Amino acid sequence: MRKFLSQIKYPKLILLGITFVIAYLIFSGRDFLPFQNFLIISGYFGLFLLGIFFTYGFTAAPATAILLIISGQYNLLLAGFISGFGALVGDLIIFKFIRFSFSDEIERLSKEKAIYRIDKKIPHLLKRYLIPVLAGFIIASPLPDEIGVSLFAISHSISTRLFVLLSFTLNTAGILVVLLIGRLI
Repeated sequence: MRKFLSQIKYPKLILLGITFVIAYLIFSGRDFLPFQNFLIISGYFGLFLLGIFFTYGFTAAPATAILLIISGQYNLLLAGFISGFGALVGDLIIFKFIRFSFSDEIERLSKEKAIYRIDKKIPHLLKRYLIPVLAGFIIASPLPDEIGVSLFAISHSISTRLFVLLSFTLNTAGILVVLLIGRLI
């Protein structure tokens, strides 16, 4: 197995992709009512966990739905703050994992001819401003954060401290919007 993996050019990225496929197969079409009920009755700790689940691809939609359902049961600002902190924890795990575990493969991938050509064709201002805005939009929305966090993680201009500030602010704002919508419906 080790020899096989050493022959693959990007083994970590391929294994990550396989884990996404496996997670999709496991979670698609399943109803996890006992787990949802646990989150709903867990109070503010449940809100923290919902924040963590708000960030991951296969749990973002159920977490958003539960936030909509329970929005009227808690102080809006406190619920947003606690869930935003949970989302920060989830994003920080992704950020550290991508930045440190995948840095060698991302560096190697960036030197591929196709990637290099694409990178050269994108204007510098577009890369500098539009990509962080796109990443921020993804993080603030109920969309899975993995892509937005990855865009920040591969950027050399984003420090961990700045990422923490951005992630917390964007996720908290996004969760507050979800909670507000939940109160309106």
